[in-house]
Formats: sequence, C-alpha cells, structure tokens
Amino acid sequence: MKAPALASLFGRGTVAAPPPDIAAAALRSDRFRLEREQEWSRLEAMLDRIEKGHLRRLSDEDVMALPVLYRTAASSLAVARETSLDAATLAYLEALVQRAWFQVYGPREGVIAWLRRFLGGDLSRAVREIWLDSCIALFVMVMGTVAGWLLVARDQDWYFSLVPTQFADTRVPGASREALLQTLKVEEDSGGLSAFAAYLFQNNAGVAILAFALGFAFGVPTLMLLAQNMAILGAMLWLYHDAGLLPQFLAWLGVHGTTELFAILLAGAAGLHIGRKMAFPGQRSVMAAAAEAGRRGAQVMVGVVLMLVFAALLEAFPRQLAGTEARAIIGLFMLVMWLAYFYAFRGRNRTGTA
Repeated sequence: MKAPALASLFGRGTVAAPPPDIAAAALRSDRFRLEREQEWSRLEAMLDRIEKGHLRRLSDEDVMALPVLYRTAASSLAVARETSLDAATLAYLEALVQRAWFQVYGPREGVIAWLRRFLGGDLSRAVREIWLDSCIALFVMVMGTVAGWLLVARDQDWYFSLVPTQFADTRVPGASREALLQTLKVEEDSGGLSAFAAYLFQNNAGVAILAFALGFAFGVPTLMLLAQNMAILGAMLWLYHDAGLLPQFLAWLGVHGTTELFAILLAGAAGLHIGRKMAFPGQRSVMAAAAEAGRRGAQVMVGVVLMLVFAALLEAFPRQLAGTEARAIIGLFMLVMWLAYFYAFRGRNRTGTA
C-alpha cells in the first residue's frame, strides 16, 4: 500500500454524522497518522528504491536514516496495536515494518550466492583456523587405530568386544581368505550395495555428529569417541592383514573412507575446538570464547554434512562397482582433493580480493 493512498483511506467525507465514540476514534486515528505520515512516506519511498535495485541512488543521509525510520515505524505499529486504531492503519504499518525489517536485518544474499561464498573460501578458511584441533584429533584417531590392531593381535577375543555385531558375519577371526575376499567383491550392478556399507555410512555420520556435539565437555568425550571408533577400524585392518588381504581392504575402504574419515576428523576437531576454547578462553569470558568457537565449528559442520553426502554417493556406486586398482585410485584422488581444498585453496577473503 502506498503512502499517497492514505488520504483516501482515512478521508472523512461522510453521509451522516457518526456516533460520538466512533467520531472520537476516527479523530484520534487521523491525528496519529498526520503526526507521523511524513516519516512513513519517506521510509516507503526509500524501500521502493531499494527493492527496485536502486540502493546506490540513496544519499548517505537516507542510508543512515533507514534503521531510525524502521524503529520509528515499528514503534508506531506497537502504539497503533495498543490503542486499537483502525484496521487500515494497522495493515499499512504492518506491511511497511515487514518490508523495512527485511532491508535492515534480512539476509544480504540468496542461497546460491551464500553457497558460492561458502565453498569459495569460507569453509576452507574455517578448517584452517582449527588446524591445531585437527592435529590433535588426527593423533587420537591414529592412536585409536593402532590400539585396536594391537589389542586384537594380542588376544583375538578383543575383536568381538571392539567390532559391532553388524560386522560379525563372515568378518571374524579365523574366517578363510576366500570368505573375506567375498566381502570385497565387485557387484554386478549398483543394486549390490551391501548392508554393511549402509551401516558404515550411518555409523560414521552418527559418530561425526556426536563428536561435534560432545565437544562442550572440554573435548574429552570427543577424543574418547574418536579413539573408540578408530579402534574398530584397527581391529578390522588386523583381520584382513592376517588373511593377506590388507591392500584389497584398504582400496575397498578408501573409495569413500578418505572422505568419510576426513569428515569425522573435522567434526571431532570442531567439537574439540569448542571444548578447548571453553577450557582456555584467554582474555575473554568463557561464553564469548565458546560462542566464537561455536560459529566457526558450525561452518565446519556444514562442510562435514556435505562431505558425508558425497561419501554416500561414493560408497553406493564406485566402491561396489570398481575393481581394486580403480578403488585405490579414487580413494587417493579424493584424499588429495580434500587436502588441497582445505589447506592449499585460499579462495577470496571477505573484502573480495584474492
């Protein structure tokens, strides 16, 4: 509704004199409108220009006045609601305040523009900013893998304690080489996605989310979760090594594993980053340090979700349909690609320069 139309909305031409209470309400509404109509009209004209893409045509004075006029209109709307002014005034102010709020506080860019900026530098920058936590998470994951291997190598009963029952089909100590090789076979078509592969993705996605969520407890549960999950991998690595199938298993796992395990590492690092900042906030308060770390960690977790989705596609098709050599090449390529993207690709900074 345009400001010039207010006159027609609130015109006082009548056929018969209204009752005294209605006349008093109309007079109060007219006085309220006339006292503020100039500011509303100025705000509406500014919004018309902005919505038409003519922001640069606004003067510096108008740009500075925009949030002030928005707050004035919002205050007018609150008063109009409290005093039960006429419906036309309320409808006009509600529409005006909604439009002004979007321009003052609304998003500055669309989803496509945000995604381009996010993938074009924000995500890799956030990952680099938690490099110390990534190193700690990587160390714990490697140690967890080694521990799982050594425990099962010393006592095979540890395998059944570490590895979930979903894996305990033919993948158990004492299984023949042929039986284990059968679990790594190339499927005839994409419908051959095994239940083990589906469980593996579900398990890793859950681990990634938990690793981040548990970071608030100073990162201790996150590190324990990473170590426990990687001990499973260590036990299975020993199993296939004992059968002389370690290269084939690494290739089978690497197709999606380099992406999925990297995602788990980043999720754990993001959770650990929050816990570390809470434990050692420096000169800031604990809440301020945690809030800043949480925003950075949230960016990383968006990337983790995208990586897990990508890993699911790799798990469903290339791993099931490709041979050992192709699996190894794909897995190695994905690892190099993620390392280059996160740690070599700089993108563009917030000022728009390289």
